[in-house]
Amino acid sequence: MSLKSMLLAAGVAVGLMSGTALAAGPEMVSGPGADPTCFVPWSQDTKFFQWPAKEGPYRIAVVNGFVGNVWRIQMIQTAKAYAELPEIKDNLKEFKVVSVGTDMAAQLGAVEDFINQGFDAVLIDPNTPKGWDRVVRLANQKGTVLIAFDNQVEGDKMAGVAQDQVIMGVQGGQWLVDHIGNKGKLLEIRGGPGFSADQERHDGFRSVVEGDGMEFEVVEVIGNWAPGDSQKATADAIAAHGQFDGIFTQGGTNGTVQALIDAKHPFIPIAGEGENLFRIQMAEFADQGLKGFSYGQSPAQVAIAMKEAIAALQGKPIPQLVKIPNPTTNYEIMVAGEDYFPDLTADFFAANAFPPCGLNFTAPQLMAQTGENQE
Repeated sequence: MSLKSMLLAAGVAVGLMSGTALAAGPEMVSGPGADPTCFVPWSQDTKFFQWPAKEGPYRIAVVNGFVGNVWRIQMIQTAKAYAELPEIKDNLKEFKVVSVGTDMAAQLGAVEDFINQGFDAVLIDPNTPKGWDRVVRLANQKGTVLIAFDNQVEGDKMAGVAQDQVIMGVQGGQWLVDHIGNKGKLLEIRGGPGFSADQERHDGFRSVVEGDGMEFEVVEVIGNWAPGDSQKATADAIAAHGQFDGIFTQGGTNGTVQALIDAKHPFIPIAGEGENLFRIQMAEFADQGLKGFSYGQSPAQVAIAMKEAIAALQGKPIPQLVKIPNPTTNYEIMVAGEDYFPDLTADFFAANAFPPCGLNFTAPQLMAQTGENQE
């Protein structure tokens, strides 16, 4: 090999080595990680990430996708309220929140833009679990911490914060079986097509109602986790299929109850989300036969993601995937002022407290914020 060829080969090798080093991302380390009572690993096999410590304060952005329901708006309000807490505000040099809609290219572009601007961490509620490899490589090259929350991405290269969506579906399905038996006609109201949360809840629900010994007919519609969409989907399903024996819904539950009332459909067991108005309806109509089970997908998980991002930037080990609990209640055990709030707006998700993380947002804190972009 000529000297020129050797030098060229060496240059390529150095370039590849440099690229590998730049794209190495966080180091895989042993647990336990920081604040283990808050940042609970998803399983005993969960890996731990550790980034080099950076001096604060930090530039952190939240990139939301879909914003067409109350949950997403309250999530944005929660992020802003958390950023205003004195102990968090002291760690923030700049904080931005953007919602880009359901277009995946727009969300990828927004995340890449924040990375290229030099933001220290970007938190993402992903529109889809696929297609994030390029963004992860860019973040690793720039030393940016990425954390997905609510919906998750495929693989184990990005940190995440999540509730167990499959278990939510299982819990809802099992509660319906306990109250209906092993046969009948069920209405399943799904969330948004393409989102991992929607698919996982659906899978969990179907694993119960399509299990051994089950004889259910299931009618499936789309409600987009929104009261208006869910009300229309429920009304259309009743018009097309007649009466149902039970309902599993991923959100917009109060809209589904209203559709039953409007159609003069008898109240039936409903396993639904944690909307405050649904829980108020459960209390108001319990003596008329409404039996309800309410699981809580808390918008406050964005605050846990923010808390984890700050810990990661400080050089503390964090689990690759943090598991936060699924709070549930039902019509028999609900307590006013704890599980639901009769005097508060319907546009409010009741589950907002995570004591192990020191989080307990009040309605006034959240309602003082807007659901608009903060740029």
